[in-house]
Amino acid sequence: MPELPEVETVRRSLHESTCDRQIISSEILLERTIAYPHNPEEFNLGLKGKRILSWHRRGKYLLAELSNDSWLGVHLRMTGKLLWCDRSLPIHTHTRIRIYFANQQELRFNDQRTFGQMWLVPSGINPEEIISGVQKLGMEPFDPNFNYEYLQNKLRKSDRPIKNSLLDQTVIAGIGNIYADESLFLSGIHPQTKSNQLTKSQLESLVQAIRRVLSDGITHGGTTFSDFVDIGGDKGNYIHSAWVFRRTGQPCKVCSGVIARIKLGGRSTHFCPKCQPIS
Repeated sequence: MPELPEVETVRRSLHESTCDRQIISSEILLERTIAYPHNPEEFNLGLKGKRILSWHRRGKYLLAELSNDSWLGVHLRMTGKLLWCDRSLPIHTHTRIRIYFANQQELRFNDQRTFGQMWLVPSGINPEEIISGVQKLGMEPFDPNFNYEYLQNKLRKSDRPIKNSLLDQTVIAGIGNIYADESLFLSGIHPQTKSNQLTKSQLESLVQAIRRVLSDGITHGGTTFSDFVDIGGDKGNYIHSAWVFRRTGQPCKVCSGVIARIKLGGRSTHFCPKCQPIS
C-alpha cells in the first residue's frame, strides 16, 4: 500500500498537472469504487463543470478542493494508481474511473485489487464528515506539534511492539511497513520493544528518524517494489536507498551485520540486530 511519501508524490504531481482545470465529465467503470455518494449518476453530476482548486493530503488520503466548496477524496489502498494521460491511451483492464478534462486529457483511476475508493463530498460539508477514516487519523509527522511528548502520550498505555504502534494510523498518519522499519533502524530501536517502555531519548530519536526517512522517501519519489507509480507512470526510487527494508540477509550499511526479518502482526519486519538490540 502506498505510504505518506508515495501519496505525497502523487499529490504534488496532481497539484501541478490538474489545478485550475475544469472537469468536463466522468465515467465510472466499477461502481463499488465510489464510496460516496452511492448513486453513480449523482457522483458524475457533482463533478461535472467543477474546477480543481488545490490538492491536499491527510495521511494516505488525497483530497481535491473543488470550485464550489465540494471535495473529491481518494484512497489508493493496495494497488490504486492515478494516471494523468491522453484520452487516446488504451483503457487498462483495471481502469475503474475516468475523469475527463479539456484537450483530450484525463485523470484515470486504475486499481487491480479494487480496494481503492473515491468520495465526492457535497458543498459546504467537511470531508471528515463523509470520509470516516480521516476522522480517526493521528497527527501528521511533519506537524510542528509532532514531538516526543505527543508520542509519549499516545503510547503510554500500550504494551504492543513499537513497530505495530507505528502502523496504527490513529497514532501517526501516513506511516506503513516500509518507513516504520526504516525509522526504527535510524533511531536504533528494536521493532519488538514495547511501546510504553521507550525512553524520552528514544522517542526524540524516533521523531527525528520518522521525519528523515519520510523526507528521503519524498525526495526519491516514493518506493516501488510492486505496484506504485506516480501520475506519469514512473516508479519511485527510495528502495535503492533503503537501510533495512527488503534487505534480509544483506550487510548493514552501518555495522556490516546481517539484516534480519521477523513477522510482527502478520507483517514482515526488517532490522539490524546489532544496531537495534532488544532491550
